[in-house]
Amino acid sequence: METTLAVAVFIISYVFIMSEKINRALVALAGGVFMLLSGIYSWEEAFTSFIDWSTITLLFSMMVLVSITKKTGLFEYIAILLAQKVKGAPIPLLIVTGVLTAIGSALLDNVTTVLLFVPILLTLTSKLNLPVFPYLLTVILCANIGGTATLIGDPPNIMIGQAVEHFTFMSFLVHLGPVVFLIFVTTLGGLVFLFRKSLVMGEGDQVRSMMEIDPSSYLKKTPMLYQSVSVLSLTILGFLLHAFVHVELTTVAVCGAILLLLLTEREADTEKVFEEVEWITLFFFMGLFMLVGGLEQVGVIDELARGMIWVTEGDLPSTALMILWISGLFSGIVDNIPFVAAMIPVIKEFQSYGMTNLDPLWWSLALGACLGGNGTLIGASANVVVAGLASSARHPIGFLKFIAYGMPVVLFSLVVCTVYIWFRYLVPFMQASM
Repeated sequence: METTLAVAVFIISYVFIMSEKINRALVALAGGVFMLLSGIYSWEEAFTSFIDWSTITLLFSMMVLVSITKKTGLFEYIAILLAQKVKGAPIPLLIVTGVLTAIGSALLDNVTTVLLFVPILLTLTSKLNLPVFPYLLTVILCANIGGTATLIGDPPNIMIGQAVEHFTFMSFLVHLGPVVFLIFVTTLGGLVFLFRKSLVMGEGDQVRSMMEIDPSSYLKKTPMLYQSVSVLSLTILGFLLHAFVHVELTTVAVCGAILLLLLTEREADTEKVFEEVEWITLFFFMGLFMLVGGLEQVGVIDELARGMIWVTEGDLPSTALMILWISGLFSGIVDNIPFVAAMIPVIKEFQSYGMTNLDPLWWSLALGACLGGNGTLIGASANVVVAGLASSARHPIGFLKFIAYGMPVVLFSLVVCTVYIWFRYLVPFMQASM
């Protein structure tokens, strides 16, 4: 009975989220609360087991950092500088957007990258009078693709890296980097082809005036500017070095946010900074974690994972490809974090089936979970954050409109990954087994 109820609540909530007729945060929270009232789990379980407070806190901290930094004019400065470098040309700007987002997502995590980059992009498209959707879509897709390449790029990779002792930063780069690069280049080329007609250069006077602007004139050269740049730089450095200094990403972000709040208290009132935080996005995440937690509590996610073992009968090639496709498609429906959390112990159990080399399974899980996040607006953390920022800037991204672009990218990515995993890992395994 509980299983049926949890699945029904999840599906109904998901339908309302897709319809966009009611605020998505309200829908997700209502679904989570209904599961609480139904006795599927308790408040204590929801708060201690299902809501990922680490992710929520990381998002909140980065929103605070971005909110204060935005007041200094730094984003406008970077936006105009970027526009001048590409001479206001829309297609080169789209390519630069994709490249910078992918690189940033690989070196930082993709959530931090979109939090830093989207405000710049919104400013830039407004000044050049360009359509916003192609650029926001590019940011989301490239953030998830780029984040797949490294250990710290996407939360699922961090979880897998912590679960497998012999995986290092370079392991992810060497094993996932080649296929990620191929998918990135092809996807970016496809986006340029799809939007080439709508990305038209603005009026000559508009571009000319943009080229004549002095970018530094937008900078408010007060102590807050130097404090913001310094703390933001230190925070990013902390993200890059967190594996070496053994400090969690969330801790680094919280320290950066509190430090900047203390330093800028006179110029940026703390209450006003908190008012600018994307609370709708944060509460949506809480509700989403509660909804997926309900499925986890009644064993739906765990049964799905264990069903793979039964179907493949422990065969490595079949299991690897099934993990790739199931995780890829499932991560488009629910957030990939709880799914990966459920899959990690299951993959470890495969050793009891006689599998000695589990690495192909781990790489399949990483590729499927990270790339599958491009399927829908709630498939990955970066998607939800970009949608929240866009909505607050009065450029909402339609749920179904995003699926029309995101799902084909996911299917293409999974096909490419299937070929890659088959020839790089499975063919050598089968040859060695003969």
